Amino acid sequence: MLPRDRRRIVVPQSEGTAVNRTPAVLIHGAWLHRSCWEGWAERFAAHGFAVCVPGWPGEAGTAAQARRDPGALRGLGLDALTVHYERIVRSFGTPPVLIGHSVGGLIVQQLIGAGLGRAAVALAPVPVAGVVPAEARPRPWPLVPAGSDRHQGFVSLTPSRFRHTVANTVGEEEAAKLFERHAVPAPHRLLADLGPHAVTVDTGNATRGPLLLVSGQEDRIVADAGTRSVYKLYGDSTAVTGLKQYADRGHSLVVDSGWPAVADHVLAWLAANGVQALPGKIGRTGPSPGPPES
Repeated sequence: MLPRDRRRIVVPQSEGTAVNRTPAVLIHGAWLHRSCWEGWAERFAAHGFAVCVPGWPGEAGTAAQARRDPGALRGLGLDALTVHYERIVRSFGTPPVLIGHSVGGLIVQQLIGAGLGRAAVALAPVPVAGVVPAEARPRPWPLVPAGSDRHQGFVSLTPSRFRHTVANTVGEEEAAKLFERHAVPAPHRLLADLGPHAVTVDTGNATRGPLLLVSGQEDRIVADAGTRSVYKLYGDSTAVTGLKQYADRGHSLVVDSGWPAVADHVLAWLAANGVQALPGKIGRTGPSPGPPES
């Protein structure tokens, strides 16, 4: 039997038999449950990708359950989380597309830098070690944001703090709904592993697959300037690296009401860089996205 994580796969409905779909693995970050990828999973499946949303090891089935009892994630650190996803990525017969948000954006950079995966997309990624000068980080990565609560190894955001730090570009009503549907506590051990200069990535690998970095210029968790600094470091590699900036978006850009535009840009960028979902017939697909802007 396949490991439990591998069985969480969404595929498009098809009029015929389609083989060798390109897998897409979606990796979420801190303070959000894997349910944040629901819309992305449906959209990518509709475009022919075999979508896998494994979640973190031991993650509860819903955000509400995780808020009531997050204990299974106590003590989870970055190394264990990265190994968890590396095993999943290696288990596919076809190299998958890797899409990560926040901490997940850092992990997909580690994996693609190590030569794993067909392509990678890092959305509002946590900064990597030694590549973000202090002057380019007006809002340092907040290991424990002011106003958050620590309890038994976890750091929780209150609804008001979630609105202020994660969903700051949407209205109060939408932020409250996002919190109820997707917000979860984050392991303190993991946040401690993400301090400045803590994590290295092979940015010079010239043989890796294409990489797209995406930032929101109103992001209060991961500064847009930091993502731009990371992008500049990749200039030492001849591998394809793209940067997309959204002027009016915050850290919730993968899950708030503006997520379809981000997802469509990612789909278009992948297609423009030769990353196809399926070489054969696709029965039912969604609308084709327009060309990427950058």
